[in-house]
Amino acid sequence: MYQGRQNMSKSPKDFNWDEVEGKGFGGNYSAAQIAEMESAIEATLNAVTEKEVVKGIVVSKTDREVIINIGFKSDGLVSASEFRDMPDLKAGDEVEVYIENQEDANGQLILSRKLAKVMGAWTNIEKALEEDTIINGFVKRRTKGGLIVDIFGIEAFLPGSQIDVKPIRDFDIFVGKNMEVKVVKINHTNDNVVVSHKVLIEKDLEEQRQTILTNLDKGQVLEGVIKNMTNFGVFIDLGGVDGLLHITDISWGRINHPQEVLKLDEKIQVVVLDFDENKKRISLGMKQLQAHPWDALAADVEVGSKVKGKIVNVADYGAFLEVLPGVEGLIHVSEMSWSQHLRNPQDFLKVGDEMEAVVLTLDRAERKMSLGVKQLTEDPWTKTDLLQKYAVGTKHKGTVRNLTNFGLFLELEEGIDGLVHVSDLSWTKKIKHPSEFVKVGDALDVVVIELDAENRRLALGHKQLEENPWDTFESVFTLGSTHKATIVSKGDKLAVLELPYGIEGLAAFKQLVKEDGSTAEVGETLDFVVTEFHKEDRKIILSHTRTYTEPAPEEVKAEKKKSTKAAEKASTSVEKSTMGDIDALSALKEQLEGAERAQAIKKLEKKSKKGE
Repeated sequence: MYQGRQNMSKSPKDFNWDEVEGKGFGGNYSAAQIAEMESAIEATLNAVTEKEVVKGIVVSKTDREVIINIGFKSDGLVSASEFRDMPDLKAGDEVEVYIENQEDANGQLILSRKLAKVMGAWTNIEKALEEDTIINGFVKRRTKGGLIVDIFGIEAFLPGSQIDVKPIRDFDIFVGKNMEVKVVKINHTNDNVVVSHKVLIEKDLEEQRQTILTNLDKGQVLEGVIKNMTNFGVFIDLGGVDGLLHITDISWGRINHPQEVLKLDEKIQVVVLDFDENKKRISLGMKQLQAHPWDALAADVEVGSKVKGKIVNVADYGAFLEVLPGVEGLIHVSEMSWSQHLRNPQDFLKVGDEMEAVVLTLDRAERKMSLGVKQLTEDPWTKTDLLQKYAVGTKHKGTVRNLTNFGLFLELEEGIDGLVHVSDLSWTKKIKHPSEFVKVGDALDVVVIELDAENRRLALGHKQLEENPWDTFESVFTLGSTHKATIVSKGDKLAVLELPYGIEGLAAFKQLVKEDGSTAEVGETLDFVVTEFHKEDRKIILSHTRTYTEPAPEEVKAEKKKSTKAAEKASTSVEKSTMGDIDALSALKEQLEGAERAQAIKKLEKKSKKGE
């Protein structure tokens, strides 16, 4: 018996029929007959290959497994769970299965319907891509950037941009519905499939697009649907071809964004302004279907007329006043105020302001109009009381509006500006630039020096509000007098000194040499002798060296010359007096000069204390 089982485990070719127990089974067949029978049995069996999909017949079905005959020497087993989608499966039905293993450890043929479906699906997908066929898919769910579509049991990705030719804003409306798609890309590495529904629509629209472009002409009026909106315009679907409606061609009036007058998916009438058949670019207009608003401008509007409107735009150079929708006039910044100093237009008005203006220029043919606001008020330079109000010598307070190298401009009232020259700011300080004295926006007291109403010029002075101290300084800083002074700074050739009463003096470097031979430095306070006094130029020349040396011959000569001139001037006034009178007058003059000098010093000291 054991020997018989051993023989049965052998292949048919090696089986020894003669050894079968009893010698009765097959004993009547010859070796040739046995070989023939073996060959016939082999012919009835299929040659199968692992890892391929084949068709089989259901032999039987249980709750756990399904037995399938694929024509192999043994039947195969498939888990019943793989047939959940076929509840009516019965014996005799034909199904596709995948050969996982011809013979497992138990000698059993292992099959899989699930893998057969996957392999078949990928085969169908690759075939669909190669042959460009249409597939009926089922939209399972939405995902980031698109939809997941079931094709042949495989999940494929449908990008949002491939759903339709127009942008889709709500993907959820497609979930749970069937949709025809085409395979456009397969990534075998990641087992990804990309499909498109848009290509089907584009193919249908191509003929329609060509028809539209062929029959397109400038001036043609078409109906379209707004498919996309941007800040520069909207894209209109004309039935297979897109056109651009620029924001400036939407309305005759000024708008900031198309959404102010249009909305998505809205049907509108447009006119073809221009198109490029090669590039398929179509420019559309909407406002051109309406009459130009300039044609509706009243005939009585002319230069000098007053108009009302709303500010729609403010620029650096001015603002635009909308008189009618689409009819605008420019108010230049120079026409906003009588002031001669241009300022930012936003200082006067802002977008949305409703106001009145005067028409300055009007060109209906060119559809241009300039307006003015200041003309609504009287020109301050033409007022009847101007000459009296700003007469020479009158005092005023104004606001600093502008600084220049030569002075500053002071606004006394709206439209009335005056110039304060840099030399008219202070009697005592040497001011190189007005910024050393004031800044823009400061208030400043002034007196009118000159008025030229015809040329709109007003000269002002600040220092003239006080008496000219140089009249007094002339009797204080006499030639040869000695004063304490502090060296403030040094230039290329001269040093600046600070004298009493806040005035400045000048000294040459060689006049800074001290008695010990050293040179005085900035910050030192020393005695200085007045060597020159120039009242008109408000300049005092000093010397420290003269405090311990005698004057040079040329200096003595210069001083004598000045004294001679002074004497000649005095003798002219008394040329008819006697010698005795002259002596008496001379003595009186010295007495008066001494008293005047003392009085001047007391006056300056008093002012200095007040300043402190």
